[in-house]
Amino acid sequence: MEARQLGELKIAFIGAGNMAEALINGLAESGIVAPERIHISDVNAARMDELAKRYGLKTHEENSAAARAADVCILAVKPQVLPEVLADTLPGISAESLIISIAAGIKTRRIEAILPAGQRVVRVMPNTPALVGMGMSAICGGARADDNDLELCELLVGTVGQTLRIDEEQMDALTALSGSGPAYQFYLLENMIKAGVAMGFDEGTARQLACATAEGAVRLMIESGLGADELRARVTSKGGTTAAAIAVLDENKVDESITAALLAARARSRELAQE
Repeated sequence: MEARQLGELKIAFIGAGNMAEALINGLAESGIVAPERIHISDVNAARMDELAKRYGLKTHEENSAAARAADVCILAVKPQVLPEVLADTLPGISAESLIISIAAGIKTRRIEAILPAGQRVVRVMPNTPALVGMGMSAICGGARADDNDLELCELLVGTVGQTLRIDEEQMDALTALSGSGPAYQFYLLENMIKAGVAMGFDEGTARQLACATAEGAVRLMIESGLGADELRARVTSKGGTTAAAIAVLDENKVDESITAALLAARARSRELAQE
């Protein structure tokens, strides 16, 4: 899309939750879309007023009114209510509108079935680090979406982190690995902090140590280009403290539990697509 056309783009957010705000903030800070060209609708009027004051965007009581004012309609609602919300939004959607869904587990063909034939749909699976501009968002197109639609989506979602274009068949696995992935990291950190407190640190110090260690480990892996197994081996001296810890993890089959956990998340993503 040319710069002139991009500057004229109008976007509607159906839903005013945290992920919608993350994208709004990313768009505003990047300058890609001026706040006054962003429209939003939500059942929570107080939440819309809060975002309007913070970003200068335009609010609408009706979903269809927000969609009618925009070229791109971003469905930022929970998957359980998406069909109902989309039906309510439908009167305002034009044939030229690009529909972007960030509802987990809802396949593009299910969205297309509610929309008029030929409507262009792109599906996005972001994760919560998008709230601090470090998200990992997977993108796939529906039956009618073309490369221009995917490139536009990558540009918009790329304001809050990295993007990766994948086949929709991979979306459930992506949801398990990346979409839900931050929770696994928080689970580990939560329990590292608890262990730190049990060993005598105050909670603030334990938190600082655990967070800095996790951040540093990830940065080392990214910048070194080395595999996680090799980096772990470099830290694990035979008969040392790390070896003692890894032995306990192995005895409790933590590696198998991690795989089982991700498979369960993938299975639930598939179930959501059928509900």
